[in-house]
Amino acid sequence: MYKLLRSFLFLFDPERVHYFSMHSLKLLCKIPVGKKLLAICFKPKVDQQTTVFNIAFPNAVGLAAGFDKNASYLNELEALGFGCVEIGTVTPKPQPGNDKPRLFRLLKDKALINRMGFNNEGVEVVVERLKAWHLKKSKIVIGGNIGKNKVTPNEDAWKDYEICFTALHDHVDYFVVNVSSPNTPGLRDLQEKDALKKILTTLQALNTKHLNPKPILLKIAPDLTNEQLDDVIDLAIAIKLDGLVATNTTISRSNLTTDASLLTTIGAGGLSGLPIKQRSTEVVQYIHQKTNGKIPIIASGGIFTAADAKEKMAAGACLVQVWTGFIYEGPAIVKNICKGL
Repeated sequence: MYKLLRSFLFLFDPERVHYFSMHSLKLLCKIPVGKKLLAICFKPKVDQQTTVFNIAFPNAVGLAAGFDKNASYLNELEALGFGCVEIGTVTPKPQPGNDKPRLFRLLKDKALINRMGFNNEGVEVVVERLKAWHLKKSKIVIGGNIGKNKVTPNEDAWKDYEICFTALHDHVDYFVVNVSSPNTPGLRDLQEKDALKKILTTLQALNTKHLNPKPILLKIAPDLTNEQLDDVIDLAIAIKLDGLVATNTTISRSNLTTDASLLTTIGAGGLSGLPIKQRSTEVVQYIHQKTNGKIPIIASGGIFTAADAKEKMAAGACLVQVWTGFIYEGPAIVKNICKGL
């Protein structure tokens, strides 16, 4: 059924389809029985609660950041059975992101290229939305993915992360520091050890001042060398980081079947989906082996099926996140993965 609907939706601009689809689900959930019907159809039937970071996740399948940037669709995503929704990336000030078009499908590769550029409504709007959401007393786990504004120079980036962390602290269950998106100029430079240490130690210091400190994770790029991964691991252990998210999108275009001319036309952006699956798994496995499993890992990259999720968990992940797989597999992806786990 979804394959038929997908063939129609894929005739149109990806970003427009995204908002059309989510607004349609929102309208459905406003009908008294709409959300219940969605849950009956798509929520996993078996209880698969798993505890990581001292947080009880309803299941191990989460939605990666970038899908619900502004915490606008939590109600609908809960009905689809996600064990966790990571909102954002959120920045201190609202920003429109990069020029459109900025989201592209690579159908032959079951992939996407995006150069969204942290488009979001700003942390103040997101906080108000989360306050309203928590009045519903939902049990869905919410992660807060935070970043810096495009106009903020790298030497002041830590201030943007501090602003978002402070504003969101009472409203999310865990944090993910995003320094690995390829779509904000210079952002990946913050993955270097000294810049990263400044951001993470600042957040850790703020965290200890709270009665209920929240887990802090770092999202890393798949393009890091083993030496760079070693630096990340050493820093994570030294400052007692709670976990890592592996991985973000890649700037690589190797081993794609999509025509080179189309790739040239599309231009820059982060590649996600099936082509990144192997590298993402390699990074998860490397970190797990290097740390003897001491650092919890959320795996993201090329997860479409239960077999993909099992591969990531066998490599050392404790939770998985989908994004591109959700687009290609449809609303039953959580149910199907959980059924196979």
